[in-house]
Amino acid sequence: MNICVFGAASANIDEKYVKEVEKLGEKMANRGHSLVFGAGSTGLMGAVARGVRRGGGKVHGIVPAFFRDEDVEQLYLDSDELTYTETMAERKFLMEEAADAFLVVPGGVGTFEEFYEVLTLKQLGRHNKAIVIFNIDGYYNDLERFMRSVTEKKFITADCKDLYRYFHDIDECLDYLETYVPTEFSMAKRKRGD
Repeated sequence: MNICVFGAASANIDEKYVKEVEKLGEKMANRGHSLVFGAGSTGLMGAVARGVRRGGGKVHGIVPAFFRDEDVEQLYLDSDELTYTETMAERKFLMEEAADAFLVVPGGVGTFEEFYEVLTLKQLGRHNKAIVIFNIDGYYNDLERFMRSVTEKKFITADCKDLYRYFHDIDECLDYLETYVPTEFSMAKRKRGD
């Protein structure tokens, strides 16, 4: 399975996140999975790629050419495949197309945007791939509370929570992705609240 991992590029984050995401990458590879990611060498992007590489898995980085042109050191050049795009939008599109599933690790604005895009696309029926949030050390607890709050206020339907899952354990994340069975749903029914 090609698992697309969204996560932080920052090199300034706590080492506990880096170590856990490296373990995640290694376990992904040990279980026969490949990585699709944003091709960064730092932060959690670099961590997952190093882990997958250590586990013997394949790594496909997708990145706008301006990163290469401005600071090639930011890129994970040990990727099996590096695809360069013109824009960030094209990067996301190719990552989404190449992925069989999505796994979100701690990150900032870019990671949030990537999560909400694949969630929105799933809600609109544009894909039916698994989405997992790896909630390391409670990093996404506030997001979970926020999503519950907007559901209670009826800005999103209650079954939106069924479109993705939170897990605190690497094996639980991977078990879910490996056993995920897509369910059929209708946007029209969601809007009506059926």
